[in-house]
Amino acid sequence: MTRLFEKTYLKPGAAPGHGAHTTEHPHVGDATVSAWHYHREELLELDPQRTLREGVPDLDGGFVWLHLQGAPGPRQLHELGEAFDLHPLALEDVRHQGQRPKVDFFDEQLVAILRQPRHHNGGIELDQINLFVGSHLVISIHSGETDPFDPVRERMRGANRNFNRLGAAYLAYALMDSVIDQAFPVLEQISERLETLEERVLERPDRHTLGEIHVLRRELLVLRRQLWPTRDVVARLMRDDMEPFTPELFPYLRDAHDHTIQIMDLLESYREMAASLIEAYMSAINQRSNDVMRVLTIIATIFIPLTFIVGIYGMNFDHPDSPWSMPELYTYYGYPVVWLVMLSVIAGMLYFFRRRGWL
Repeated sequence: MTRLFEKTYLKPGAAPGHGAHTTEHPHVGDATVSAWHYHREELLELDPQRTLREGVPDLDGGFVWLHLQGAPGPRQLHELGEAFDLHPLALEDVRHQGQRPKVDFFDEQLVAILRQPRHHNGGIELDQINLFVGSHLVISIHSGETDPFDPVRERMRGANRNFNRLGAAYLAYALMDSVIDQAFPVLEQISERLETLEERVLERPDRHTLGEIHVLRRELLVLRRQLWPTRDVVARLMRDDMEPFTPELFPYLRDAHDHTIQIMDLLESYREMAASLIEAYMSAINQRSNDVMRVLTIIATIFIPLTFIVGIYGMNFDHPDSPWSMPELYTYYGYPVVWLVMLSVIAGMLYFFRRRGWL
């Protein structure tokens, strides 16, 4: 859970964009680079390193997609900014991970930041996705270890004419829609965890269960904080006149916006369920304590009259001339009679408790 709250910052007082193009330790954290040219419903692979260094080659139509998988190092950021004339503030957001989802517009180039949740080692991690969108160019930077955009490339290799008709803007939409939809499998696993925890709370609540509930609530809180702004990002793309997102693309953006609303509805429902699990856990613990105290109280109540009887016959007051001596001390069947009386008292009290619903 610690990584969910991590965020790298600039030093206080540093100039905006400071460090975005630094070349110290040039080979640290290099990302894997791939490049494609899409034209006339064909996806052709380009030389990724050359594209990264020299920018978009001369094209006869279509658009270029440059993808960086992993956190790019300072050298790569420097080459990327020089080759494609990217704004230092946008590169600064790439280098300093943990950004809030947002969309900006720099020098006729749209920049969007999204967060993609995924399950890892029983917990949740958030990967940052930076998108640079131009009229004939899309640059995607994914900070995670695995590439989530293979389905998009398969659609481009197929007979999907939207990429050819709507160009780079449709590719940017497809990437954003893929990132948004990655939240559904994560939420499905959270739903399964909630069901398991609910069964454990009702059957055998313990401290370990309570700890898992708190971890899940914290994960849901972080997911809400990181995924909520995604809805505003998609809404702004439809609301503002941002090239290359033309009105022809708005129906697809509305579909993505609808997915963000569904995700937030699920998140809010799961947060309420997790909160109710805490209440159910406390109720179950209190009920268990009440059951234990009830049993102990019944046992103590049963032994009170038995202790009274035994206490009386344990006094042993005997005097041959006193009318107040205890004649029962020399009764032939006194001992079994006392036992019979005590067992009768126990049976009568148990019958009374059951009739009152206390057992």
